[in-house]
Formats: sequence, structure tokens, C-alpha cells
Amino acid sequence: MDKTLRGAAEMTAAMTILGTIGLFVILSGQGAIDVVFWRCAFGALALLIICASQGLLRRQLTLKKLSLAALGGIAIVVNWAMLFSAYSEASIGVATAVYNTQPFILVGFGALFLGERITMGKLGWLAVAFVGVLLIIQAKPQSADYANANYAVGIGLALAAAFFWAVAALLTKKLTGTPPQLIALIQVCVGILMLAPFVSWNALPSGPTAWGALFTLGVVHTGIMYILMYGAVQKLPTYLQGAFSFIYPVVAIFVDYAAFGHQLQALQLFGAAAIILAAMGMTFGWRLISVKSTASASR
Repeated sequence: MDKTLRGAAEMTAAMTILGTIGLFVILSGQGAIDVVFWRCAFGALALLIICASQGLLRRQLTLKKLSLAALGGIAIVVNWAMLFSAYSEASIGVATAVYNTQPFILVGFGALFLGERITMGKLGWLAVAFVGVLLIIQAKPQSADYANANYAVGIGLALAAAFFWAVAALLTKKLTGTPPQLIALIQVCVGILMLAPFVSWNALPSGPTAWGALFTLGVVHTGIMYILMYGAVQKLPTYLQGAFSFIYPVVAIFVDYAAFGHQLQALQLFGAAAIILAAMGMTFGWRLISVKSTASASR
């Protein structure tokens, strides 16, 4: 198989897996903290096997790199906990759509901490994404499942999750040359240590459905997904990596509807589409308004 085609297949599989994560969080029947802990635990087991088979455990990391990876792990764990909490408040589809504001937060961090320039085009797409979030906030969920949920809190949790994802991504940028599987292993191990004191040890999951969902989140959505995603990153040009990443929110919205019947209302749909379009526009450098030069206009 052609290298690019194989990379495309791997990235499609990885993003499709990510799009189903909300389904397994709900199927586990556990609170966000417990879900994240067991995802870290099973994910650590899978990543340990992966790293050992690839000889990565013999690599020596500097204290600085270990510290950066650990800080990234804290951010990732908080990110997961907030996103998983948002599912029960604002639905999987809505939370995932709002969560996709993460590229804009990362751009802001790049300007603040890395000296990167924010162009007018990026500001324009940021405005489009902001309008999308406002449309989603204005919409009120009709599903009976969310009648007692705090919809605004769900939106806030999804935005906070995006913020902590951007923090983790910023820290990861400083770990160039470190195998991503090894970074992920350090991060989930940090998650185990962080959350162990807060797990409901007296009310452990019961039944094959709950344990199966948690096992899948750790092994498939963490271990296997990392292999697929980073394998694809090595084979695809940057612009294609960005293109395939937008499969994630689309699959999440579809899964939310197919599994739970949560259909987005018109305002929510327009808002989600605006956020995804804005993220795509910024990723690919699209122009909101095509401005011709004065010289060209006078010809």
C-alpha cells in the first residue's frame, strides 16, 4: 500500500476511534474521575507493552523532559476529566463541537509564549468560532435526558477541557525528539498517581459492560489510538493531518445521535458547523475575504 494511503487509513481509524470515546464513557456508568483513572490504568498497561516491544523503556530522559512530560500529564488528566463531565451536561455532540475550539487557544498560547504572530486571518476565523460557541450556548437542549442538566456548565467544561488540551500541546512542543508513546506512558502514569486517592474504591464498576467500556477506553482509545495517530503523522504531510482531524467531531455528533438519539437543533448544528469550519479555515490558511491589491484592481 502507498505510504500516503496507509497514513490516511491510520489517521481515519484514529479519528474514528476518538469520535466514539463519549459512547464508552457513558456506557461505563462511572463518574468522570473514575473513568479517567481506569483509562489511565488500562492505557498504562497497553502503552507499557508497546514501549517495551519497541525498546523505548531503555531510553534515558533528562529531568527537564520528565518534568515537562509530567506537567503535560497533569494537563491531559484534567482535560479528560472536564470533557467527560461535559458529556452528561451538554451531550457528547455539543461538548465535542465546543471542545474543537482548542486550536484557537493553542494559537493564543503560541503568541504569548512562543512569540508567534497572530494574523488578521486567524483573528477572523477566531471570530467565526466564537459566534459558533454563542449559537450553541443560546440553544436549549430539548432531550429529556438533559432536562435537569446544567447546559451552560457543560459548555464551560468543554471550553476548559480545550484550554488544558492546549496547555498539554504547548508542553509537548518542548519535547521534540521524545517518542510520543513514551510521553503518553508518562502522562497516564501521572494520571494514576493523581487520581488514585479520589477513586470510588468502595463502589467499583460491576458487570462486563462497565469493565469492557473502561478496558476499551484504556487499550483502544489510548494505546491503539496513539499507535495509529502517530504512525499516520510520520506518513502524512501536515495539511492532511489537519484535514483528517476533523473526522473526530463529525463522528462524535453521529454517534451521539445513533446511540442516544441526541439530535442537534438548528442553532446547535449551525454553531458546531461554524466551529469546525473555523478550525479548518485556520488550519489550512483559508481567507475569509479575498482582498485584491490596488494595482490588480486598477488593471
